[in-house]
Amino acid sequence: MANTSSARKAARKIAHRTAVNTARRTRMRSAVRRVEEAIAAGDAKKAREAFAAAEPVIMRAARIGIMHRNAASRKVSRLSQRVRKLGG
Repeated sequence: MANTSSARKAARKIAHRTAVNTARRTRMRSAVRRVEEAIAAGDAKKAREAFAAAEPVIMRAARIGIMHRNAASRKVSRLSQRVRKLGG
């Protein structure tokens, strides 16, 4: 347990940031999952719509620091490739 008032405050701030980052990571993963489910179902229109919604969420997560920017770019690129291959 934190001993000083500043350490207690730091612990509170860390807990809050952790909760915010967890929510953002969950939102990003859900967006990616919706694209992958549409691809698996073979629905090109739904996959395009889901990808259009997921791309800014992924890149925002990279900008904020939830994931590395190269990992985000790689994920967007690979999802885009799979959507195009589907006929999107």
